[in-house]
Amino acid sequence: MKIRKMIAVLLFVGLAACARPASDVFRDPNMDFGAIQTILVMPFANQTREQTAADRVRDVFINRLLAAGAVYVPPVGEVKRGIMRAGIVDATTPSAEEVKSIAGIVKADAVITGAVKEYGDVRSGAAISTVIALSMQLVETQTGKVVWAASSTKGGISFTDRLFGGGGEPMNVVTEKAVDDILDKLFK
Repeated sequence: MKIRKMIAVLLFVGLAACARPASDVFRDPNMDFGAIQTILVMPFANQTREQTAADRVRDVFINRLLAAGAVYVPPVGEVKRGIMRAGIVDATTPSAEEVKSIAGIVKADAVITGAVKEYGDVRSGAAISTVIALSMQLVETQTGKVVWAASSTKGGISFTDRLFGGGGEPMNVVTEKAVDDILDKLFK
């Protein structure tokens, strides 16, 4: 009888751990997302120790967004020229006025900003794995208002990694999964 109760408790805890948080996506109900044809992707903020994390994630994000075929994404060089022409000091966190300005220069309907919060290896005892945590926002360019925001965390050390050891998935696979998760939340 005690074993059944223990199994029930472990099953409940396991299912609760798999539950998706209700607050990982914000979507403005008044926004017509179908009207967005061009999305400008700003450089992402890097809050990790890995110097190239933000650039790597931004490249994967732009490629996956283009592959979706739903919107046009101006090239990185065009965005960089627009940032310079608009006089934006910190392109990772532009103000509403700066968003309006660069959108006028590059001709975009919306701007995506983002932050890479975790990127790389994580250790726990003998186990090692890869992890990534991202957050992104979509800013409507006419008003400079955030109309969508989402976050995603992928990778990390699983129960089997702790039990048997292991290295988890390669960083590029974990990055693609996190980006795909973000894009799924954008296009829902």
